[in-house]
Parts: sequence; C-alpha cells; structure tokens
Amino acid sequence: MSRPTVSVYTSAEGAAPTTDKALALPGVFLAPIRPDVVHFVHSQMSMNKRQAYSVNKYAGKTPSAASWGTGRAVSRIPRVQGGGTHRSGQGAFGNMCRGGRMFAPTKTWRKWHRKVNVTQKRYAVASAVAASGVPALVMARGHRIDATPEGPLVISSAAEQLTKTSAAVAMLKSFGAYDDVEKVMGSKTMRAGKGKMRNRRFVQRRGPLIVYGTDGGLTKAFRNIPGVELAPVSSLNLLQLAPGGHLGRFCIWTESAFEQLDAIFGTAETPSSVKVHNGNPYRLPRGMMTNSDLSRIINSDEVQSVVEAPKEGSKPAVAKVNPLKGVSGPSKAAMDVLNPAMATLKKKRAAEQAANEKSKKPKTAKPEEVRKGKKAFYRAMVADA
Repeated sequence: MSRPTVSVYTSAEGAAPTTDKALALPGVFLAPIRPDVVHFVHSQMSMNKRQAYSVNKYAGKTPSAASWGTGRAVSRIPRVQGGGTHRSGQGAFGNMCRGGRMFAPTKTWRKWHRKVNVTQKRYAVASAVAASGVPALVMARGHRIDATPEGPLVISSAAEQLTKTSAAVAMLKSFGAYDDVEKVMGSKTMRAGKGKMRNRRFVQRRGPLIVYGTDGGLTKAFRNIPGVELAPVSSLNLLQLAPGGHLGRFCIWTESAFEQLDAIFGTAETPSSVKVHNGNPYRLPRGMMTNSDLSRIINSDEVQSVVEAPKEGSKPAVAKVNPLKGVSGPSKAAMDVLNPAMATLKKKRAAEQAANEKSKKPKTAKPEEVRKGKKAFYRAMVADA
C-alpha cells in the first residue's frame, strides 16, 4: 500500500514558495498519538534538569534552648536559656516557634531525577512527531499556521546552508511561518514569581521547531529569532516536540531530515536501522485498532448486515408474587409452580398438628385442700408480721 506524499517547497526571495518534488510520508507520522504517554514521559524527563536545594541544616537551631519539663504550667517546647532579655524563655527549635526551624527541613539528597524507560521515551517521541503532522492539533496548541502551504511543512535542503538571520527571516515569511514568530514576540511578558530575580526575568511562547539533517550554518542563522528552536533529526527531544507535555508543535523539516525519518524510526513493515531495543532493531508502536472511527465501523455494511434488527414493542409486565404469603389466589398459584407438593405437605402438617393436640392430656384441677392450705399459710404469715 502506497503512503501519502508530502511536497518539498523551495522559496526565492520575494516570491511565493514553489514545489517540484514530493516525498512519501514517513511511517512515524502514522504512529499512534498517545497524549497520556507523552504527558507522563515529559513530566518525568523535565525533572532531570533540576538542581538540588535545601535550607541550612543549622537554621533555627542556633539558640541554646532546653525544655522546662512538666509541672510549671507551660508547654514542653524547648525554651531559650539565660535571662536579662526578651528572648530568654521564648520557645525555640519547633516549626511553630518564632525563629524556629521549618518542619521536615529540605535536604540535598532528595530524589531529584527520574529514570524513564527507553521504549516509553521512543513511543512518546513517535507520538509527538505524528501529532506535529496533524494541522488541527498544531493549531489547537496555538501555532499560527494559516498561511503555511502544507502540514507537515518540508523545505528544501538548501535552507541548511543559510548563515544570515535576515535570510532566515525572509525564508520564514515566504513560507507563511513568520506569523508564529510574531505571536512569540507579542507574548513576551514579565515572569510571575521569584524567577525574575534569578536571570529568568521574561517568559514567552514557543515558535517553530526547525528540524535539520546537516548543520551548514543553519543554527547560527535561526538562533536569534525569538521562539525558534532547532533540533537535529538524529536526536529529537520530547521536551522540544511537546513543550509542557502538549502535543502539536509546529515543525519545519528540511528535506534531508525528512528522508532520514524512515531509517531512524522504521516503518510499519521494516524496523529501524539506527535504534536498537535489547539487541533487536527498534520497531514503531502500532495502534490497537487499524481504524479507530467507531461510528464508521458500527455503521459499516459488514457490521450492519449481521446485527439483529431492533425489537419492537415491549415485553408484557408480570406481577411479582411472593409464594410464601397467602394460602389462596396468586400466592398459591406461584407456590404450585415452584413446589407442586406443597399443598399435600400443608395438609399433612395440619393433620399432624390436630392429632398432637388431641393426644395432649387435659389439665387437672388443683385439689381443694391444696388451695385451702395456701390461704391458711398466707394468713399465718400476715399475722406474724
């Protein structure tokens, strides 16, 4: 099955971009787009550039303090020793005390960095590359690509020989990609927080990502354009392909970089010739479904031809009857269905009960002399009291 093709564009100064060549779409652009994998890998990888920090281990512990113990109607918190000053007798050391240490003081030996599985990182990069070829996802991320001729945008390898920023800006304008750079320049604002005191004074959005095969001066030409980043195709970084863990970075590919993607990532039929997994050539991840359009699958002729037609009408309602209650009517009928021998069993039990009642001896009346003896005893007891 032939894959879709992508046009290679060239630009002349002051002229509209032209195309005279087409390349087959690399297999990595058909990889599954997994925002969950990309977000997880990005969050783990972004931890690997953190620097250790902690408070001074002696902070809040400098005063000479000891608890007064019990029996003095004050709490057992350590108190500053000595006298002649307001500080003496004040609580110390505790995180609830003025001038005390923080709770659980931070240490430099915290686990700052995270190891990420190589397979997961490759899956995330493949998903990010595939998402960069979907114009809807690129626009949803906020990039201005309305004037670009095609997505993904592939330009001639001659762009790799640019050395002047003016030529780089002219090239971006000719391809309609400079709108995204203007968006970046208009977004520059002061950083909120203490970072503005730590040489991170301003923040701005991300612009196009230029992916090149060979650096013939390209990096120097584009490095001073706000928001534009560059990356060699041999070492694509997820932090650049999906900033913030969000898919859809606007990528501009040079022709030589675009042609190397099949060798780096492989295709659905052939493995990678560069990457290795446990000694075996790396293969692209495959989707669980070749067609994930469920509504199209359900409404297809193949599925509808074997699906039963919906049943019309409704099933007659049947009254629920407790067969254990009642000896006649619906309850008796329900019991007859469950246990046909119940009627005979009830008659047998009734006959046994009647026979048992007849076999009981009648109660005999108390003799008269016993009653008279009880009354005489009661009178004698009252008289003695």
